[in-house]
Amino acid sequence: MSKFSRRLALAGALALGAVTGVAGLATSSLAEDKVTLRLSTPASETDQRSVALAEVFAPAVADFAEYQPHYNASLIAQGSELESIASGDLEMSIASAQELATFFPEFSIFATGYVHQDAAHQVAVFGDALMDPFKQKVEDELGVKLLAVMYLGRRHVNLRQSKDELTVTTPADLAGVNLRMPGSDAWQFLGKALGANPTPMAFTEVYTALSTGSVDGQDNPLPTVVDAKFYEVTKQIALTSHLVDLNYVAFSKAIWDTLTPEQQAMVQKAAEDAAESGRQAQLKKEEDLVAFLQENGLEVYEPDLDAFRNHVQAQYVGSEFAASWPDGVLDKINALGN
Repeated sequence: MSKFSRRLALAGALALGAVTGVAGLATSSLAEDKVTLRLSTPASETDQRSVALAEVFAPAVADFAEYQPHYNASLIAQGSELESIASGDLEMSIASAQELATFFPEFSIFATGYVHQDAAHQVAVFGDALMDPFKQKVEDELGVKLLAVMYLGRRHVNLRQSKDELTVTTPADLAGVNLRMPGSDAWQFLGKALGANPTPMAFTEVYTALSTGSVDGQDNPLPTVVDAKFYEVTKQIALTSHLVDLNYVAFSKAIWDTLTPEQQAMVQKAAEDAAESGRQAQLKKEEDLVAFLQENGLEVYEPDLDAFRNHVQAQYVGSEFAASWPDGVLDKINALGN
């Protein structure tokens, strides 16, 4: 289905959902005196985002809402959550910028290399007035409120060479390095913008490719480096932080409109508090993993991030990947950074 047709269909679904979904809610509320908030996510129960919402969000709204999380895409198929909220079949999800960009291409800026600098910068950007048109468009055309931003982690460059063989300070140092990146055009563009020779490869093949030298390195967050045991077949990690990944707490606008102002304020604060709890947990995990990787013999260090940021952003400006970005937004985002 084309994006245009998809959005027309969603508009109709939203209108229907606003009637049927809220009507169903009213019946349920009269019977139980509580709003049912079902969350569907492909994440597991132990994922930091899931834990934060269950331990922080749910208790904070328990007086007037029953939080019902569904993990591992057991309720709604992955990628269909936003459409389900729009049609009135779901109340909450954890949405990525990449998912939102399938409906609103301008959201691709938030899934682009070196746009977000760190977790604190993500929060500053989400809370700034520059985000208002983005949020409003999602509300108006999709019936989804974006309540808070959740920190997923930073992607770094992980190489087979030791630091004595190759020290990564600027993008020029990655010239000729065969760096495994996910296979989509956007990921391959980012790999090239980093200065490397991006090599598409299935994730399941990466460990063997690193051990045999078929590729020189790969990029992933530190938890993935540890979980996939890439540290066994590599010698260094340059903390390039080239993508600071995020999710948004997505909430049904139709349900939001049935809440009292006091309840809306409680839901908003609960989402923000949950996001902050998850953020701090993930930052602590990343810090602990640096120590673990160093204990296992890897050299972990930070290159010249300004050099990388300036070079990568220059590659995007004027490219097809930046064509949908509103004028001036990138400058505003950069101004909120360090």
